[in-house]
Amino acid sequence: MIRTGLGFDAHAFDESRPLLLGGVTIPDSPGLAGHSDADALSHAIADAILGAAALGDLGNRFPATSEWAGASSLDILRECAKAVAGAGWKVVNVDATVVAEHPRLAAHREEMVANLASALDLSTEQVSVKATTTDGMGFTGRGEGISALAIVTISAD
Repeated sequence: MIRTGLGFDAHAFDESRPLLLGGVTIPDSPGLAGHSDADALSHAIADAILGAAALGDLGNRFPATSEWAGASSLDILRECAKAVAGAGWKVVNVDATVVAEHPRLAAHREEMVANLASALDLSTEQVSVKATTTDGMGFTGRGEGISALAIVTISAD
């Protein structure tokens, strides 16, 4: 049996924090506001993983409590993969898109893919990360923040 989950996350920029996407620190850009490390890409993937297995959502599993304050989103991804495995599923494919007017992410894509694949115990061929802009439209287009979308396929283990 195969199932699919869809995830979305968005965060406003926060000048006081470093920007993390896919576990990669992106230089020369403000970070994102959030309770954990605010890695919108990893959060979208984690939510898609949970959704595919009908295991709730990111906010329910990782609430804004002191336990998760400043947490690594790669650790959150690992926890989601464990939860899915515990329910009899395995993540087999990830396809994600970061939506941001800036910064440009192409130079960091391979490292993001490697980090995400490692956190999920996948090969890099099973993880796709893309980036796009909204051509100046909406909150991302105005440079107010970043959003990410992800679709994840799981199969019965």
